[in-house]
Amino acid sequence: MKQYDYLIAGAGVFGAIFAHEMSKRGKKCLVIDRRGHTGGNTYCKNIEGINVHIYGAHIFHTNDERIWNYVNSLTAFNRYTNSPLAMYKGKLYNLPFNMNTFQQLWGVITPEEAKRKIEEQISEVAIKKPGNLEEQALSLVGTDIYNYFIKEYTEKQWGRKATELPPEIIRRIPIRFTYDNNYFNDKYQGIPIGGYNRLTDALLKNVEVKLGIDYITNRSVLNELAEKIIYTGTLDELFDFRLGNLEYRSLRFDHQLKETPNYQGNAVINYTEKNIPFTRIIEHKHFEFGQQKHTVITKEYPLEYSPQNGAEPYYPINDHKNDLMHSRYRNLALDTGNLILGGRLADFKYYDMHQVIASALKAVQKEVESL
Repeated sequence: MKQYDYLIAGAGVFGAIFAHEMSKRGKKCLVIDRRGHTGGNTYCKNIEGINVHIYGAHIFHTNDERIWNYVNSLTAFNRYTNSPLAMYKGKLYNLPFNMNTFQQLWGVITPEEAKRKIEEQISEVAIKKPGNLEEQALSLVGTDIYNYFIKEYTEKQWGRKATELPPEIIRRIPIRFTYDNNYFNDKYQGIPIGGYNRLTDALLKNVEVKLGIDYITNRSVLNELAEKIIYTGTLDELFDFRLGNLEYRSLRFDHQLKETPNYQGNAVINYTEKNIPFTRIIEHKHFEFGQQKHTVITKEYPLEYSPQNGAEPYYPINDHKNDLMHSRYRNLALDTGNLILGGRLADFKYYDMHQVIASALKAVQKEVESL
């Protein structure tokens, strides 16, 4: 009999929930992570009393009352509402695209005027069957919104021309003909009071955790410890890249402490011009309505990912080639009888947090039923 029922490789949201739920059911779990902290990309570092989202802004939102009640049973959430801004050529515009944006762009006041302006621009480009991201966006929102907010920002984010990106990336662009700057349509939204570490700590409270351990390099030993392995990392690395390298985009974060109480007046401002190398500036204190005498900002710089350059894989490039390769890797994993996959990296999908939680709870339910 082995020492643990489950070895969970990855202390992010998926791994923490799986460990939490199976531990409640009397199963012995060991969670490991190659990083020196738990929480995965939701990890917050306290800098001068401010909870800094070290791996970029994480804003919880969902329409699923069950998921909302689940996270609130673990820690309290505040009422933060995501209302980002976009900076283009020295002017600020509201996001998502709504009547405030249209008034700032064209001086229109009524929804009818805004609709007419967008429809005119769509008809001028006259694209019937979009073959790439640029054509898809132009067919949905016309030239002004595309050129101000989408084209350069997208090319900067993905490191490719918009004409080289698949239309699937931007099949739907939310447009509101109301004066509403709430970015998400979801019923529930907020940030854990005291940061995301509160949520992670609650999940792993009664679970054994070992940090600074790389599953890939130690797997021959680690696999002997548990009956089953929960793996939340990249599948190409798990199988030694035998079918090729899955493609991701990555980010570099530049965290700066500023001796001012309020740097930009908003939690998130996107910089949509290509000649500005970062995509956005985050001011973390605004996530929790902080009143400190100083502030911390983060500039996000997009960059290429490779396993060799030390970057983290953040955004899967879900084109046909990569999705097919991932499917083949997943088939290899399915042939391994004691392996359960989950999370953004293993599933090769850009999940929101509520989707990761839902998939983790589903995996737990499936495992419990199999037992």
